[in-house]
Amino acid sequence: MRVVTIVSLGASAALGLAALVVAKTVLPNAAAAKDAPAVVQPVAGVPVVVASKPLRFGDKLDTSALTVINLPKDAVPQGAYSNVAAVLAADNGGAPVVLVPIAAREPMLAAKLSGPGARPSVAAEIAEGMRAYTIKVDDVTGVGGHALPGDRVDVVLMRDLTPNGETRNLISEVVLQNVRVLAVDLNLNTVEAKPTTPNTATLEVSVPDSQKLAVAGDLGKLSLALRRTGSAELAETAPVRVGGGRPAVVQRAVVRRAPSSGPAAPRLIQIVEGDGRGGSSRTRPTPAPAPAAPAPAAPAPTAD
Repeated sequence: MRVVTIVSLGASAALGLAALVVAKTVLPNAAAAKDAPAVVQPVAGVPVVVASKPLRFGDKLDTSALTVINLPKDAVPQGAYSNVAAVLAADNGGAPVVLVPIAAREPMLAAKLSGPGARPSVAAEIAEGMRAYTIKVDDVTGVGGHALPGDRVDVVLMRDLTPNGETRNLISEVVLQNVRVLAVDLNLNTVEAKPTTPNTATLEVSVPDSQKLAVAGDLGKLSLALRRTGSAELAETAPVRVGGGRPAVVQRAVVRRAPSSGPAAPRLIQIVEGDGRGGSSRTRPTPAPAPAAPAPAAPAPTAD
């Protein structure tokens, strides 16, 4: 019995020592491995230059504002740069200027940076197929300076049809709607929130709309009406007239032939007129001239 007891005690002591060795060596190594930082696997992709910090309108770029990250090839935006040197030489070999606010980690694109001249350019803000057209405004016609770059406005024309008469005859009409403001005076900062008294407003318009503004600016005074942010509806408008009468405004004349089978059928001139208030047009046919009366018959000769 003593031999068995001694063997059992020896085995227990050996197992205890083994457990102590395991606790002292294996477990701390496992805990350390768990707490160790994970090995970052390199991301396969295309190098893209991004902003390392938020950039504001007008900031001049340097190496501290740029960094390079890898993006999947199908996620690289068009116009992105692959190295910092290319960005810093984008403006005729010099560092470009930021034209729009850029967030941190946002790719640097050619459309967001200035070109030759190392200064913000309104030409870079014009959408494809559009034009920049400048009109003269003041503190009233320019919405008190509250129309800022990036806002949307309507353009209203006011004309005085009797500038030299004793009775004023004024008419107002909307020329354009939902037009984007590119710049106010020389300010084209889209994040500027401080209104100022404007002298000019540069608008983004199509080529036909620029022609309308050129004609309208010579006819009378142009003013801006500020639209609510996000508003894109086009309102049905009509000219508003104050003073004077309601003279008919001839818009067009159409010459038509009255239905008749005869070769000498009379012609009717149909004049389409407006009522001077933008209402529905009315048609006033001009009656055909009455046929000429037949010549009186000569008296019959009398017998002598």
